[in-house]
Amino acid sequence: MREIWKSARERIKGGCKVCPECNGVACAGWIPGMGGAGTGSSFKNNFKALAQRHLVMRVLHDANNPDCGLELWGRKFSMPVLAAPVGSIVWHLKGEFSDNAYMEQVLEGSAAAGVLATVGDTPDIDLFKSYLDQAGPRCSNLAPFMKPWAGDGAVRRLELAARAGCGICGMDVDSCSLPALRGTGAAVESLNGRKLAAVIDRAHQLGMKFIVKGVMSADEAVIAAEAGADGVVVSNHGGRALDHSRATIDALPEVAAAVGARCVVLMDGGLRTGTDVLKALALGAKATLICRPVMIAGCGAGAEGIAKFFNTVREDLLQVMQMTGCANLAAVSGRILG
Repeated sequence: MREIWKSARERIKGGCKVCPECNGVACAGWIPGMGGAGTGSSFKNNFKALAQRHLVMRVLHDANNPDCGLELWGRKFSMPVLAAPVGSIVWHLKGEFSDNAYMEQVLEGSAAAGVLATVGDTPDIDLFKSYLDQAGPRCSNLAPFMKPWAGDGAVRRLELAARAGCGICGMDVDSCSLPALRGTGAAVESLNGRKLAAVIDRAHQLGMKFIVKGVMSADEAVIAAEAGADGVVVSNHGGRALDHSRATIDALPEVAAAVGARCVVLMDGGLRTGTDVLKALALGAKATLICRPVMIAGCGAGAEGIAKFFNTVREDLLQVMQMTGCANLAAVSGRILG
């Protein structure tokens, strides 16, 4: 992985410094780029809050060969980790690759590691369609995430995704006033429960599960669940949507308590290792999403780099599960945190 990070550092230095510790300090305010919004406080909060959760070591048990496999919506994955959606990578990183090239890396790398791939959205619906065309039959392992477009923009993308064979889709509801979009004139808006329900209903009519990403409070988690969401992602867009937002790991327990029995709760923000993943699971997440390290691994070594990163996360997760006495994901609970 050190060689992969080194290669990426040379290729994307205009948008990401590929720091030894991806904590949001050196890239604060880098938008375009991979930094957090404004002071970078939200990005830094995500990272710090995860680091402040401590594990309780337990080694007197029989969990010698943990199983971190996950079944979600009838699909089996190698671990409770997804590649988080990224849009407009060329604009943010100014590297020597295209959005479609990165899309290919994520598809191949995720498949090799046995995890679900996702893809982000852009104002250009033709680019969104090109992602689906490029994926072809691999759309069965692809979950496209769209923005909360005004008018029929979201529904049009849903129909394209369903036609391409995607069974899971989602929406970054926290993109309603994203700094990266404000200057483009993109027609995004905040969605109330009624508008969100209409989009989710259409997704269900098309035979797709729908994930609402960008939930940071119990009350909004309830709105999403009542609108019919199959999953909610506790997320502050990697600290890129709102400066001075609290950490996602801090918001996770209340969201899980509010809707965990009604829909799948996921989390992203600051996750870098299998240890981070286990902490999120202990606080109520069913699965997690990882963004920046996946993107950096792709920039450093393509699909092979992404697969290598995911496998490194899985190896770490299995080791930490054994060291905390968790034979499988069902055994993970708050008792492993101290």
